[in-house]
Order: sequence, then C-alpha cells, then structure tokens
Amino acid sequence: MENTVKSSVLVLGSTGSVGEQALDVAQKTGAPVLALSANRNAKRVAEQARAFGVRACAMADETAAKELRVLLADTGVRIYSGMEGICQMIAEQSGEDSIVLNSIIGEAGLKPTLATLQAGRRLALANKESLVCAGEIVMDLAKRQGIEILPVDSEHSAIFQCLRSGSKKEIKRILLTASGGPFYGYTKEQLAKITVAQALAHPTWKMGAKITIDSATLMNKGFEVIEAVHLFGVSPEQIKVLVHRESIMHSAVEYTDHSTIAQFSVPDMRLCVQYALTHPHRMPAVIDQLDLTRVGSLSFAEPDTETFPLLRVAIHAIHKGGALPAVLNAANEITVAAFLEGKIGLPQLFDVVESVVTDLESEAGRETSLDGIFRFDKLARTRALARI
Repeated sequence: MENTVKSSVLVLGSTGSVGEQALDVAQKTGAPVLALSANRNAKRVAEQARAFGVRACAMADETAAKELRVLLADTGVRIYSGMEGICQMIAEQSGEDSIVLNSIIGEAGLKPTLATLQAGRRLALANKESLVCAGEIVMDLAKRQGIEILPVDSEHSAIFQCLRSGSKKEIKRILLTASGGPFYGYTKEQLAKITVAQALAHPTWKMGAKITIDSATLMNKGFEVIEAVHLFGVSPEQIKVLVHRESIMHSAVEYTDHSTIAQFSVPDMRLCVQYALTHPHRMPAVIDQLDLTRVGSLSFAEPDTETFPLLRVAIHAIHKGGALPAVLNAANEITVAAFLEGKIGLPQLFDVVESVVTDLESEAGRETSLDGIFRFDKLARTRALARI
C-alpha cells in the first residue's frame, strides 16, 4: 500500500513520551518534520533536529534556547525562544498542508493550540489541558476556522474512529475506558503508603511522569471526560467511564439502536499518532498486531470514585463549567509536582485539589473569557501551594 502521509509535521513537546513516539511514526511513514519544540532538553532537541533535518526549533526555556543555538550553530536551523517564540514558530514555519501535533504537557499547551488554529493549520491534539482549561474557546475557534481537531489520546482517537459509524444525533453514550492504574482495588489506607516509585509503575502504558501519576489517581480520566464533552459535543451524562484492565478496548460508542462500536488494538500510542496524520485514510501498521486469543478475556468494572475522588471532582467541574475545569487542572499540576518531589502523599493530593475547586467554584464557574481563565489558573496555583 502506498504511503499516504503527504503532510509535513510540526511536533510540539518533541522530547516527551508522545513527542518521541510521534517522531518514530514520522520516521517509519516518511512524514516530513518541519519543526520541533520542547521545554528544556536542548541536547535531545539538537539530536532530533539533525536526524530529521528540521528547519526550525523552539525552546520554552530561554536558557535552553541559548544552549540550542550553540548546539546547532553549524546548521541553518532557526531557533525561537519562550512561549511566544513557540507560537511565532507555528505561524511562520507551518504551511497550508502542515499538521501541528501538540504534545506539550499541561496548561502550557493552550497558547500553542490557539496559535495553531489562528494560523488555520490542522491540529493533532495530545495536549488535553487545552480543552480542559478552555474547551469552549478552543472549539469555537476551530469551528470558525473550519478546522477539525484530530485527537491523539488513545481513548479519544478510539471514539473519533467509532463515530464514523453514525451521526452525532445517533449517539446514546460514549464508553470511555480506563486501565484503573497501578492501584486498582486499593483502599484509602493503602493509598496513604504509596511511594512515588510505585505510582510511576503503570501496568500497561509507557508515559511521562505527570500523566502516569494522573492515571494512578484517575485524574487523567476526569480530564478525558471534560475533553470528550468538548471534542464530541456531548453532555457529561452521555459519558460512561469503565475500568478495563486489559487496555485493549480503547473506548466505544453506543448508538440509539443499542449497537456499540468499539476500537481495539494493542496499547501503543503510535497508532493514535499515525491515524491523526493519515486521517481519513489508513496505512500499513507501525504497531504490533492484536491477538485476541492471547488476551483470552476482557473485563469491565465501575470506577471507585470514593477511593479515587478526582474523577468525581472533574465531572462536577465540567457540569459547573466556566473556568472551574482550569482551576481543577492548575491545582492538580501543583499537587502532582509536590507528590513527585516527595512533599505530599496521594491522600493530601486529593484533598488539596478538591478543596481548591470547592473554594473557587462560585467565582470560577461564571468566568468564560480567556483572560479570566488564565487569572483563575494563577489563583488556583497560589491556593494549592498555600495548602501544601
């Protein structure tokens, strides 16, 4: 089959887990890579830039940008610096046939998402916080620009594929799967003793530290509920979270006739990247073939939102709307960083996030402007730090 990847790619967050896998897909499919961005790892970006012959790179950290200029001084690669530099690179280096793959971690990915849409470029989105923090603003801009956002998260990629079987008005429910993380079945008392090393040992997926912790706390699944509401234009009530330990069914869509269409594959993010780059077409696999006889059986269960309350808090936040999901994300970013540094345990992480959301609920729920969202993001970080 002929290689169907004709578009060039800009990979934002190229040194992270998804970014590295995206570059692997680009290498295997022959997709040209135009530009890269990262936060601080200038050495790795320099290696990537040489390997793919990119014409531009951007570093969010100003010192790292200076280091990268030295490392690539013998090339013609243009170096941008800071968040504004990343957005400028998107505007200046992307072409009409380009796809911007945004795999930046956290709220920092929001401005590049908006810059991509404002430039009229196709967006392959792995930065869920763009939609968690400012879903209505992002989706409204995409609609005005006539751009379809291509989801790269495994669950949302699965839903996106399943939705080709019916129309939006025919959707009854979205079945959003969760692995349950490494502590599925644990009690609150057991969670209090969990170490950072234990929390980073995800049973199925290979991911970065922050998202691995979010998976362990089920916060990631809460974010994905919020993301799905915006991406697919459904209500929170139409989303059912299922714990599926085998991580083979990546999500499903139930239609009004009770027919349920699911997407199955081995757990490998490279498939999600590949589909975003080739949509609406498919091409030969970059991942292993799924052998259901070796899997044997599939299990499904309800999530435990008493022991893992952040999923419940996230669903509450999307019901309230406004800037409250941004508050949730900001408080979570602060507390996850504190947990990874060994300053707090998981129970305190839960308590701090929920208390910040509760404190700011009435004010944040009424805020819909972008400036207001950034203001509440900053306020939530301050409140979370004060509680740690």
